[in-house]
Amino acid sequence: MIAPGKAEKKAARTARLSAALRENLKRRKAQARGRAKDDDVEEIPFPEKAGAASQAPDFRRNRSRD
Repeated sequence: MIAPGKAEKKAARTARLSAALRENLKRRKAQARGRAKDDDVEEIPFPEKAGAASQAPDFRRNRSRD
């Protein structure tokens, strides 16, 4: 049988760890949301959309002879 003092200490430790895990999860989710927002803002247009397709090298294996 567990002594009464030990049981209280174990319960307190479990409560502290649970609270710490919840806070850590909230912090990590907030960081992920911030990174996702930053990625959306810094969208770089593709060269095809910018009209620079003729300047880019052609690395395709089977190039068409257009």
